[in-house]
Amino acid sequence: MKKMKFGLSALSMAIGLAASGIAVNASAEGLSEADFEKAKTLYFQRCAGCHGVLRKGATGKNLEPKASKKLGQARLEKILTFGTEGGMNNFDDIFSKEEISLVAKYIQLPAPKPPEMSLKMMQDRTKVYIQPKDYPAKPMHGRNWKNFFVVIERDAGKVAIVDGDKHEIVAHLDSGYAVHVIKATEHHSKEHPEGSVAGRFWYTIGRDGKLNKIDLFQTPDKMLVAETQIAYDARDVAVSGDGKYVIAGGYWPPHFVIVDAKTMNPVKVVSTRGVNVDGNYVEESRVAAIYTTPNESSWLVSCKELGQMWQVDYTDIANLRIDKMDTSKYLHDGFFDPTGRYFQIAANASNQMVVVDTKDRKLEKIIDVGKKPHPGPGANWVDPDCGPVGGTVYLGEGKVTSWGNDPKGHADKAWKVCKNTELDGSGVFIRTHPKSDFVWADQTKSPEAEVQQSVQILSKKTGQIVKTIRVTKEKGKVAVHIEFNADGSEAWVSVWNRKDNKNATGEIVVYDAKTLKEKKRIKGFTTPTGKFNVTNRTNHVT
Repeated sequence: MKKMKFGLSALSMAIGLAASGIAVNASAEGLSEADFEKAKTLYFQRCAGCHGVLRKGATGKNLEPKASKKLGQARLEKILTFGTEGGMNNFDDIFSKEEISLVAKYIQLPAPKPPEMSLKMMQDRTKVYIQPKDYPAKPMHGRNWKNFFVVIERDAGKVAIVDGDKHEIVAHLDSGYAVHVIKATEHHSKEHPEGSVAGRFWYTIGRDGKLNKIDLFQTPDKMLVAETQIAYDARDVAVSGDGKYVIAGGYWPPHFVIVDAKTMNPVKVVSTRGVNVDGNYVEESRVAAIYTTPNESSWLVSCKELGQMWQVDYTDIANLRIDKMDTSKYLHDGFFDPTGRYFQIAANASNQMVVVDTKDRKLEKIIDVGKKPHPGPGANWVDPDCGPVGGTVYLGEGKVTSWGNDPKGHADKAWKVCKNTELDGSGVFIRTHPKSDFVWADQTKSPEAEVQQSVQILSKKTGQIVKTIRVTKEKGKVAVHIEFNADGSEAWVSVWNRKDNKNATGEIVVYDAKTLKEKKRIKGFTTPTGKFNVTNRTNHVT
C-alpha cells in the first residue's frame, strides 16, 4: 500500500479504497465516480459518526440501501435539509443543495468497506519533533499553564492553547482533521518516564485517527512534540495513571491501540470486533469513550455496538487482562462519580445511562432515562432532595435528567432518577463546577436557530432554569460546550460557524460564573468546540 500523508486527503484515500464495482454501480444510479468520491467524503465527515462507516446505525438510524431506499430521494433530501426532532442536525447551513442531493443518492448505494490498518503501518506514521531528552525541566513561557485551556478547532485541523488568566490565544497547533477529544496525564508518579506533573502532556485524537502529543512546558512554536496515526477514524484517548502508556480507540478499524507515551510508538493493537449482548457478531464495533480509572490501574474502553464495557489492566501490557462487562448497546460518552469508583456512560440509542463499578469490575446499574442521552464530560452536583447526583442532556429531546450516584451515603436514591428539567432544545454538553451554584447546558442539537445559539442555566438548589443566555445572534453560528476555569469563577462557551469552517470567525465567550454576566469574547478561532481546562480535567472536576 502506498504510504499516505496525514490530513483530509489521506482520510479520503483510506475510505476511498473501495472496489471499482461500487463506482460502476454508483454511475448506474446517477453518480459519476467523482461525485461518488465527493459524497463519500461528505458522509464520512458529517454522518459516519452517528450512522457508522458501514451505515448499520448506532446513535443514528440504519442507512443501508434496504432502509434508505424506502425513504427515497425526496424524503432523504428533506431530512438532510431540515433535520429531525430526534437529534438529527439540519444540514442546510453546512451542505449546499447539490451536496445534499449527492449524499442522499450516496446512502442509497452499498457502503464501501474501508481497508484495515496494521501495527507496522501505525509505526511508520510515527513522527517525533522534539526528542524526550530535550524536554525542558520547567515551563519556558512564564505563563500560568495550570489554567490553560486546550481548545479544539474542529474543521481547521488545529488545537489552540489559551491562557485562562489573560484570556488570550497562546498558540494554534496542527492536529489533523476534526479532533474529538483531548486528554492529559492525570497523576504525578515517581515511575513516570518523564518525571512530569499532572497536566503537562496532552494527547489529541481526531476523525483521521491522528494522535498528537503536546507539551505545555514548551514555547508555543515547539508545543507539538510528536504524533502517530492509529486508525482512519477515531474518537477517544486516555493516559495510564503511571504516565507510561497512551490508549486510543478506533472507529475504523474497530480496535484500540496502546502507544508508548514517551516515544509515541504504537506497541499493541486489540480488535473490538465480536459478539454483542444480543448474541450477534458485529464487525463494526467501534470504540467510543476511553477513560483512565482514578482508583485502579486500568482503562475503561466502551465497545459501542457490542454493548460492553471493557476494563483493561495496563500493569502488564504483554499479558493484557481485560474484564468484559455486558451492559447496553451504543455506549457513547460518560464520566465518573465524585469518588472515582463508578463510571456513568450513556447508551444513547438505548435511552439508558449505564453505571459500572471499576473496583469490582462489574455492571452496577442500568438507568432508563430519556431520548438519546449525551452527557459529554458530564456533571456531578449535590441536590437538596437526592444528595449527590449526576446529570445529562439529550440528543433527542430538550431536557436535563439527574440521578442519585451516592450508594454509600444515599442508598435509597442511588441510581434512580432524581429530577427532570425541561429545556428549550436538545443539546450535547452539560457542565458545572463544585464552587458553582449552577449547571450549564447547551442546546446545539435544536433545529431552531435561536435555541441553538443559547445556553440554559439551572439552579442546583431547585433544579429549575434560572437564566437563558443568547450567546450569539449571528446567522449560521451556534453555541456549544461549556468549560469552567481552574477556580470555577468563569464559564467559557464556544461559538462556531456551521457554514464557514475555513476562517477564524469563531469565538469563546467568557461569563462570570456567579453573576452570569458576560466578561469577554476571545476571538480568532476556527470552529472552536471542546475546551479542556488543565486543572479541572486532570482532577476529574465535573
